[in-house]
Amino acid sequence: DASAGLFCVAAGHCRPEIAQAVFEQLSTLDYTMPFTRAHPKAFELAEQIAGYTPGDLNRIFFCCSGSESVDSAMKIALAYHRARGHGHRQLFVSRERAYHGVNMGGVALSGMVNNRRTFGPGMAGVYHMRHTALPENKFVRGQPEKGAELAEDLLRICNLVGGENIAAVFVEPAAGSFGCLPPPKGYLNRLREICDQQGILLVFDEVITGWGRMGAAFGAQKFGVDPDILTMAKAVTNAAQPLGAVAVRQDMYDTITNSGPEKGIEFFHGYTYSAHPASCAAGLAMMDIFRKEQLIERAAAMSDYFLDGIFSLKDIPGIVDIRGVGMMAAVELAPGAAPGARGHEAQKALYDANLNLKATGDSIIFGPPFIAEKHHIDEIINKTRSVLTAMSKK
Repeated sequence: DASAGLFCVAAGHCRPEIAQAVFEQLSTLDYTMPFTRAHPKAFELAEQIAGYTPGDLNRIFFCCSGSESVDSAMKIALAYHRARGHGHRQLFVSRERAYHGVNMGGVALSGMVNNRRTFGPGMAGVYHMRHTALPENKFVRGQPEKGAELAEDLLRICNLVGGENIAAVFVEPAAGSFGCLPPPKGYLNRLREICDQQGILLVFDEVITGWGRMGAAFGAQKFGVDPDILTMAKAVTNAAQPLGAVAVRQDMYDTITNSGPEKGIEFFHGYTYSAHPASCAAGLAMMDIFRKEQLIERAAAMSDYFLDGIFSLKDIPGIVDIRGVGMMAAVELAPGAAPGARGHEAQKALYDANLNLKATGDSIIFGPPFIAEKHHIDEIINKTRSVLTAMSKK
């Protein structure tokens, strides 16, 4: 499994520790209403997650998926501004080629055309900065030197619609579903500066990049920029149970909760299965695995070997770009008869060769589990070389 399912099975498949924890939880307490009360494991998991999140993001809101975490983050941003008397901040900014899930808010934020084509813009008031996939950055390993100036697009949008009307900027620290697009050096730092100057919240969508994928707990730590809000899902439970979460600062939590009525609901949002006992049990079991097996440290240590192998493929005819950072990489193929045709062909041929991975357009995307040993990486690289070489001769 060269893509850890969908970048979520960080500890490998069918972990007995997680299965046992879920079984025991369902045998003890299978459900409790998530509104106005919670169960102990929800508090325990929130506390443990806060031990990994960057900066002072120490308050956790649970949901059921990455898509839900993005829409929840949008509503948290709006609620925070309204509680501060800035209810006019209703606009959002994202990027071209971004992916922020499949709920209507996330579709509006996303910048991938096929996620939007059938459904329209999703919601009004969302603006998109240019993407950072520059031709001069082809075959650059890690963060490219060029492209930081593209962050000035945010300032252009502020000048167009008024920075005082923008609630939040959503970015993936490294774009994942597009095909591993690491941020140019200085790009995220400049976004942080502009957001601070304009009073805009900076949101990192770390559904893919979080929990070790970048070689650090979160991309925020890898790239040295702290967001105001952070979304997560996927590897938090090793994908054994559905769970998403949003992390925010204490002062944001206090602002929202203190604005509510006495003994009333402060934040009118949540899901039936938020902080589900079984999901929290899976999350706690995964936290134990992260600690005992040092998975995040393993990912950081294996990154160079993994990227060495991926970038060794650049001599194969038909490869037009390779991008990679941490334990995520993409190989982009020259387009075929139709957009995405070569990517689909490669994905199928690799699957037939017993190698599972994700393809987006004409890029095949790698993100193996963190338990992978060097011989597993070698197998991934060798099978990919064999299949892509055969395709190049057709």
